[in-house]
Amino acid sequence: MKKVILLLLGVCMLASTAYAKSPIIDYKTRFIPVISEHGMVVAAEKLASDVGVDILKRGGNVVDAAVATGFALAVTYPRAGNLAGGGFMLVNLAAENKQIVIDYREAAPLKATRDMYLDANGEVDQKRSFASHQAAGVPGTVAGLTYALEKYGTMSLKEVLKPAIKLARKGFTVSHALAFEISGRANYLPWHESARPLFFKADGSAYAAGEQFTQPELAWTLRQLSKHGADAFYKGAIADKIVADMEANDGLISKQDLANYRVIEREPVRGSYRGYEIVATPPPSSGGLHIIEMLNILEGYDLAKLGHNSAAYLHLLIEAMNLAYADRSQYLGDPDFSNVPVAKLIDKNYAARLRNGIDVNKARPAADIAPGLEPPFESNDTTHYSVMDKDGNVASNTYTLNFSFGSGIAVPGTGMLLNNEMADFSAKPGATNPFGLVGGAANEIEPGKRPLSSMTPTLVLKDGKAWLTTGSPGGSTIITTVLQLLLNAIDFDMNIASAAAAARIHSQWLPEKVTIESGISPDTVKLLRDMGHNAVMGDRTLGRTQSIMLIDELLYGATDTRRPGGSVAGY
Repeated sequence: MKKVILLLLGVCMLASTAYAKSPIIDYKTRFIPVISEHGMVVAAEKLASDVGVDILKRGGNVVDAAVATGFALAVTYPRAGNLAGGGFMLVNLAAENKQIVIDYREAAPLKATRDMYLDANGEVDQKRSFASHQAAGVPGTVAGLTYALEKYGTMSLKEVLKPAIKLARKGFTVSHALAFEISGRANYLPWHESARPLFFKADGSAYAAGEQFTQPELAWTLRQLSKHGADAFYKGAIADKIVADMEANDGLISKQDLANYRVIEREPVRGSYRGYEIVATPPPSSGGLHIIEMLNILEGYDLAKLGHNSAAYLHLLIEAMNLAYADRSQYLGDPDFSNVPVAKLIDKNYAARLRNGIDVNKARPAADIAPGLEPPFESNDTTHYSVMDKDGNVASNTYTLNFSFGSGIAVPGTGMLLNNEMADFSAKPGATNPFGLVGGAANEIEPGKRPLSSMTPTLVLKDGKAWLTTGSPGGSTIITTVLQLLLNAIDFDMNIASAAAAARIHSQWLPEKVTIESGISPDTVKLLRDMGHNAVMGDRTLGRTQSIMLIDELLYGATDTRRPGGSVAGY
């Protein structure tokens, strides 16, 4: 009997030792990720993530799953899922050790002009820049998703569109999350007659949780894509409806704009941090570049020793954030129109120079911070989803309409909402956009130009292999949200669920304010204020990451709980 007990104790010790090697499964953390063996999709809405993982189960690859998820979100997550918006997809091809970025960001129409949003007094007309037909950039989503599928997928467009068409035609049960999102825009969507019948019933009430929600016009649009491909959107029947609506409402998008739209495949921006390789979106996204710039600055400090979310730690984050956002205001724009000094901004020697100007005990006023190089001279309601398989193939996608439900304008007969991405340009150099971001000449409006973005699908490689992928909505807070998730995982050895759940801060140089999420100690906030930071408790959460980690051939996924309805689907 004694031998049996000793044997059982030995087995338990071995099991305990095996689990102790893992940073994921233990009883020391309050947040546990979902685990899968073969493939995983993490998205902001359950039906769409289920669509993606079903594609994986049927033998599709990560790009097939990402494209199917993107089209499904256009049906089930209308606040940000879209056909008439744009975004970026970061793809990792594990067997080839190759990473590419598919840039399908919206573009300014040919009729766009630099001062098109200025009123008679030279001030920005905000309503025209985000709630009119003139606010719409030439959409890139359909072109981007179909490009990704044709070049890197294995399934036909008809196959990956089938689930989205079914969801639109037959409908689905409205969740509490969707009901909340629609009712929350009750004073916005009804501005435009075209959008009201899509989300509100004949009696004027919004669809409620538990009711069946069908979208026959959107089903027609998706069927056109299934039959005729992207040409239906850019040259065919869908294009005809878009242009007719533009012509009837003083819009700018023409048939030529749609026919001329092109997806651009770009080389990712790359950096290193404590032995990990960071791969992320290049300009016209500012996200990847500035995450690497901030990591370079922070690499010179022992952050783990300072303690997670301590005042000393957060002070350094704030200083690094402010330096990066000051550079963003001056140097960032569409690289096809402006000379963006990417290599200089992500150079570790440049980071060391910036770091030397940081006082570890005192905040630096915004007035004392300027873009650090010799000068040559976005909405909270984006959505991100991540797809990964056991081999480390990744499709990490962020796309948007800009504001929640875009401009609130629907193209009649299509069931789809227009983006208001033109608001992401600098309507007036030196003025702030709707998210408080300051822009310069590098991001001024020009025909064919893509507006500066904060969208940041990100991949982290460990020993040359995919280790973590993530991204977030949040406009200007996307960059700092992704930064803090990476620091939580790398410096503080958190599992992906804990890294996503931890309280965050945000600072962007101007306005001179540090936004603090609930969960940061009041004592810490006081210490930050004593250092000279204008620390303000925020009235909403920061970001919403959708993340996957690959460790020892197991996938660990986490959907950020800051907003309802997210889902991790795996098999």
